[in-house]
Order: sequence, then structure tokens, then C-alpha cells
Amino acid sequence: MKKISFVVPVYNEMHNIPLLYEKIVHLMQQFEENWTLLFVNDGSCDDSLNVIKSHANNDNKHIQYINLSRNFGHQAALTAGLNAVKDADAVISMDCDLQDPPEVIAEMIKKWHLGYDIVYARRKTRQDNFFKKYTAIFYYKLLDRFSDVKIPRNVGDFRLIDKKVLKSLSGMEEKSRYLRGMIAWLGYKHTFVDFDRPERIHGETGYSYQKMFKLAMDGVLSFSFLPLRIGLALGIISIALGSLMLSYMFVDALVYDVPYPLFKWLVVVLFIFVGFLFMLMWILGEYIGRIYDETRKRPLYIIDDDNNFK
Repeated sequence: MKKISFVVPVYNEMHNIPLLYEKIVHLMQQFEENWTLLFVNDGSCDDSLNVIKSHANNDNKHIQYINLSRNFGHQAALTAGLNAVKDADAVISMDCDLQDPPEVIAEMIKKWHLGYDIVYARRKTRQDNFFKKYTAIFYYKLLDRFSDVKIPRNVGDFRLIDKKVLKSLSGMEEKSRYLRGMIAWLGYKHTFVDFDRPERIHGETGYSYQKMFKLAMDGVLSFSFLPLRIGLALGIISIALGSLMLSYMFVDALVYDVPYPLFKWLVVVLFIFVGFLFMLMWILGEYIGRIYDETRKRPLYIIDDDNNFK
């Protein structure tokens, strides 16, 4: 009999933990797999840990927990949970706030049974404020345009991954974690389950704008060299504008006999040389990017399947 493990980071979710547990219990009654629900308490300030311990005492067959020493952040807590899962055939990661609705999981498991290694839960709609909604749209378009890996849009960390995906993911040791990009980088056969993201029932989100900005920067810096290549664009623009200004001054001076003092010529020449400096920064950035790529220690390739040869 196969086993499914749920990994749920928790930060100040004392009111949502019982609701999530009840929904998972009800959901898994329709499947034959064994299952465990692993809560990772990420330094909660409320009574979340005691609520988790109470559920673990009442249902030690299904409930497990990890208590982190402090708040390390969502991606670190999720990584701790994934690293703790050893014997599962599939792992479902999700948030505790019920904005990742457990009702979607049934379809995710069915698609896993059909042979998909990764099943993403993709948001069709989301109940966010104007600023968060449209900055997210802009960010994912930007990441999709300039990322070296095609990261699915409108997906978060609500997903199902097969055990072989988990094994490959454990070989990626970088400290700045952007799991949705790391899992996309692995490849593997994937599909989607679409859902409408509901509003939060209890509590407030633990994702401040500062944390969202850090996560966004981790995504850009880990899967795109765009910031390092800005120097190339600025260099080309600077050289082009400087050359146009220099040409204008030459024509103005030679044809129309307009006098230009020496400092104006020097300013334009320096403007062009600034463009060359930006291009030099771009070249240095490319080298830095390749050094960074080497230090991440990602595997050079991922084997999906083999013929059991040695």
C-alpha cells in the first residue's frame, strides 16, 4: 500500500489547524493509501504548537510535527518538512490557512495515479488586494520572460510531487530557496489542477511585503541572470545616445559653424565611455553569474528512469 505525506508549514495558525486536520481526514477516507500529516511549526507566537501537539497525541498514527527553534521563513520550514519525509511515495505541500483548499487534493492524487510526477495546483482566481494581485502578475510575467527555466505561472507551493522528484530535490543544496523554481528546474512529467483561491478564514497572513519581496528576489536571482545583464542594456543605450549627440555636434560645428567649448566635447565623450563601463560591468557580471552557478552545487542532470543497469 502506498503512502502519501502532507507537509504543512505553520506560523500563527492555531485556529486553522483543527479545520485543516478535519478536512484531510475526511478527504483521505476515499483513498486506499496510508497517509501522514506533518506540521512544521515555524516559530509561531500563538498557541499553534500546543494545538499541534494535542492533535498528535490524539492521532499519533497520522499526525507528526517538527518545531523549529525560531521563525526561519516559509521556504526554510517547507524544506525542513520535505527533508524529514523519508518513506512517502508522494508528498503534498500546502499552506495551513485553507487558502490551499484540501478539496483540490483529490484531483491531484488521481492525476498522480495516472502517472504524473508533479501535479501543480494552479490558481484561476485569487482574493488579493489590487497591489498584491497586479504586482504578482507583473512579477510572474517578468520571471517567465527572463528566467532560464520556465516556471509555471499562478502556482505557489501547493503541489504534489512523487518520491523520485523529492529524491532529486534533496540533492539541491542552495541556501536561498525558491522551491517552485527548483522543482520546475528538475523537469519531470507534470500537469495542473485549477482552482479558485478562497479568502483566509482565520488569522492574518504571515507573508509581509518584505518577505514577499525577498521571495521574489530569490526567484529572480536563482533562476535568471537578468540583474547581471542590465549593464549590457544600459551600456548600449549610453553609447547610442552619446554617439548621436557627438554626431549632432560634429554636423552643427562643421556645417553650421556653431562653436562648442572643449568641456562639451569632453562631456559627450565621457558619456560614451560610461556606456563602455556599463558593458564591462556586464562582462564581469557574466563571470560572477557563472561562478555563482558553480557554487550552487546543483546536479548536472536528472535521470527520470533507467534500465536498472550498473
